[in-house]
Amino acid sequence: MFQLNGKPINIDAPFVSADGTKYPNLRNPEIRQSLGVVEVEDEPYYDQRFYWGVGNPKLLNDREEVDSDGNPMYVKILGEVDGEPAMVDSTERLVTKGLKSQWIAQTKAAANSQLAATDWMVIRKAERGVDIPAEVVAERQAIISACAAKEAAIAACTTVEELIAVV
Repeated sequence: MFQLNGKPINIDAPFVSADGTKYPNLRNPEIRQSLGVVEVEDEPYYDQRFYWGVGNPKLLNDREEVDSDGNPMYVKILGEVDGEPAMVDSTERLVTKGLKSQWIAQTKAAANSQLAATDWMVIRKAERGVDIPAEVVAERQAIISACAAKEAAIAACTTVEELIAVV
């Protein structure tokens, strides 16, 4: 990556210098040097789906939140305090979902999306007794089985690296 005055610059694009000189590109190292264009190392890559930054993985498992004194935190809802509307604690614990919960939800959503195309056949069977074709039954069962297997594999992960390998 190249920078001029601390800002990224595309050396393959036309460039106009501060004095008005036009360059078709900045591929020539001598021109870059005369203009003060420097090459800098690219930022290390990290997968933002799993990491906050290099070497900083996201939360793997769900976590029930606590305040600075270690007291449980609860989901806030609209209620009343002294007869006035106010946000108050509910009875539901505040939980930050970890990567495993997020990926299990995505896996279920993908399976449900695949099943949606033939859901009407299941409804027709329940309402009117019309049989579902055997190949559709087999396909639906394969989708459900694959989803269950992937959910189990995700749930068994103990590290972010294991989760990456599974998903």
